[in-house]
Amino acid sequence: MHEASLMADLIHKITTLAEAQRPSKVTGVHITLGALSHLSPGHLRQHFVLAARGTVAEGARLDIDARTDITEPLALDMRLDSIEVEGLS
Repeated sequence: MHEASLMADLIHKITTLAEAQRPSKVTGVHITLGALSHLSPGHLRQHFVLAARGTVAEGARLDIDARTDITEPLALDMRLDSIEVEGLS
């Protein structure tokens, strides 16, 4: 259930950013995944594909920067770094 909440929050952030730019589609999403976060890159990818269905982010390329340093200040976090869009109006 924790993953569902994380994905809902992530998709909300992506769609909010996208709405501000009025694109037809989000084509790429870049995320930094902390070393101590609760998701592996593969698990994150699976949940992202499911959560993005029916949204402007469906089919977007997901770039994940999986960090390994457990002493980093954001080691527990998953951070949305940027999105790429196409079809700006």
